[in-house]
Amino acid sequence: MPCVILSSPDQKALLRLEPDPYGQWWTLHHAAEPDRPAWYASFGARTPVEIIAGFTDALTDPAATAAAADPYEPLERADWTPTSSPDGLLSPDGKALVQRMDSEGAGHWFATATLTGPRLVWQARFGEHTPPHLIAAFTAALADPNPLPRTGSPLSIPTRNPNLVTRTHREMPAVQVASALEERVHALAARRPAPPASPSALRQPPPRNGRSR
Repeated sequence: MPCVILSSPDQKALLRLEPDPYGQWWTLHHAAEPDRPAWYASFGARTPVEIIAGFTDALTDPAATAAAADPYEPLERADWTPTSSPDGLLSPDGKALVQRMDSEGAGHWFATATLTGPRLVWQARFGEHTPPHLIAAFTAALADPNPLPRTGSPLSIPTRNPNLVTRTHREMPAVQVASALEERVHALAARRPAPPASPSALRQPPPRNGRSR
C-alpha cells in the first residue's frame, strides 16, 4: 500500500495517506496562522471518500469563508437527533454519531460510524482549532442522502447485510466511469480565477506596414 503526501502551495497544510491497520489512514495537519493555532483532521480507512472530499473541497475552495459555522446544522436538517450524552447527534438509522467532546475547555469533534454493537466501521477526528466551516462541510457530506457508488468487490463496502445497508445494482457505461475523475478535476480547477495576463500579452502589436525609426 502506498504512502502519499500532498502539500498545499503555501506549505501550510500537509495531507498524508498512510495505510495503518491500527490507526487513521488519512491525516491532515495545518500549521498555525496569525488568527488560529495549528490544527488537524484525520479519517479512518473506511471513511467514504465522498465525505472526505466534502472536507478537502471546502479547504481548497478559494471562495470559502472561515466565518463561524455550526457543524450540527446540516445534521439537524437531516433529522439527526440528540443523544443522552451532551453535544451529540445520532443519525436516523442509529449507525452514525457526531460528538463534540469538551475537555478542559478544548472542543474536539468525533464522527463515528458503526454497524452492529460495538463494531467500528470508521471514525473521523477534528482538533479543537479546526475551522468550523470545514467541519460543517464534512457533516453536510455525511448527511447527504445521495447513494455512494461502489464496485461489486466485497471489499468496497463494510457489509452486505440487507438489514444494515441498502444495495442497488446498476450497470454504468465504461466511458462515464473513465471520465468521472477528469470531470471532477476540471470542476475543481474552474473554481480558481484565471491568472492575470502578463504585461507582454497586453502590448498591442505595431500596425502592419507601419514605419519605425
